[in-house]
Amino acid sequence: MMINRVILLVSLSLPLVAGVKNLTLHNALQMVKHDNLEVKIARFNEQMKQTEVKVAEGMNYGKLDLSLSGMRSNDAGNVFGFKLQSREATFGDFGAEEFMNNFGACQNGNMQACHDMYTQPPSNLNYPAARNNYQTKLSYMLPIYTGGKLTEYKHIMESMYRMSKYDTQKLINTKIYEVKKAFYDISLVERYIVNLSKIRHNIKKLETIVLNMEKEGYAKETDILEVQAREAESDSMYNQARLNRELAYQFLSFLLNRDVSSIKKVHAKAPMPHVTKAILESNNIDIQKAKLGLQISEMSVKAKEASFLPTIGGFAEYGSADNTLFNDFTGKDSYTVGVQAKWNIFNGGQDDAKLEKAKLKRLQVRDQVALARKGIALKAKKLKTEILSADDDIKSYSKQLKYAKRVYANYRTRYEEGMASISDVLIQQSKELESLLKLLTVVNKRNTKVFELESIVNAGGKV
Repeated sequence: MMINRVILLVSLSLPLVAGVKNLTLHNALQMVKHDNLEVKIARFNEQMKQTEVKVAEGMNYGKLDLSLSGMRSNDAGNVFGFKLQSREATFGDFGAEEFMNNFGACQNGNMQACHDMYTQPPSNLNYPAARNNYQTKLSYMLPIYTGGKLTEYKHIMESMYRMSKYDTQKLINTKIYEVKKAFYDISLVERYIVNLSKIRHNIKKLETIVLNMEKEGYAKETDILEVQAREAESDSMYNQARLNRELAYQFLSFLLNRDVSSIKKVHAKAPMPHVTKAILESNNIDIQKAKLGLQISEMSVKAKEASFLPTIGGFAEYGSADNTLFNDFTGKDSYTVGVQAKWNIFNGGQDDAKLEKAKLKRLQVRDQVALARKGIALKAKKLKTEILSADDDIKSYSKQLKYAKRVYANYRTRYEEGMASISDVLIQQSKELESLLKLLTVVNKRNTKVFELESIVNAGGKV
């Protein structure tokens, strides 16, 4: 049962191997939001920024440390300190026993003892035996007041997390743009291939007509060569179009992180998005990032202002020490509590300079917000104008293509009647193909502008 679960989890984590067929644009857009590798990487960046918020929040709750140390020393100061920590110091450690012995001898008339009683250093204090010391300690430090610095730092981290979400949404908009463009490019190439197939079919029909007319003596051998040369040219264009379609499918598969075999074709022209100044102000990612950047700069000013205020912190320690590990812990325990206030009075003007820099940054970002608003509005207006211009070109080229097809059919009939040369017929066919290419090119250009405008509007959704 466990093996089956592992196999199932592994299979779900891998991209699909079998090619997706008849993929719709709607499903492709859902896939790219979740399966695209760049989007996944951006999501990880979001999660890392979110953990930084937790780090900033955790600073308000202080720090609790547990430490355990073990030492051995025969240094007089250390040994005496070890005994004091373990609450085992005696008067004998101060040389009381040696003093009393000399005192008794002095009372009995020993003048040397009287002299040593006041001048000879106590051996127990200065030359103690080596001693172990094991200390277990809990230390807790808590910031009580920081002038608002920790609060602003937390707000900045929260804003940076939100900024990462804006970055992810902007990346998603880019991927949506690329997926839509791939869909419309494939659909456009499909239509180009269909039209090329019709042209190739017409060329083959023309070749048959020329061959029949040559048998009757109404056509020359050069006419056949001209038609065959045009046929070879159309075959090359047809094969190139199929290769371009294959490349577009490979790029779409890369974007979706899975193999795509075929799509459901979309309309030739992408719909124009609804754009207003209010929509741009509300939705555009660059404007939202600039606004958030302004908020962060204001938080930074407040954080720098906190440097001119005092900081207050509390601390507490609880522990126990002994020459044997964990021996009579509560009987030899101790505690220390305290509060510390710190206020920087002078540091050479560093805080003033940092505050001034933060204020200048705030002014700079404020102008960047205004620039973003005007720049995005101008770009949206430019794209909209270009799209409308392309719409007019599409109408014109559509009429030219329709006219070129009729002229070609007319010249082919005239050739059959001996009223036009094969060169005239092929020239008209070239004009038909030229009109087709112009039409498809302007349609592709228009769709690209539409997708750019959608990306600016942030049609993919709000953060």
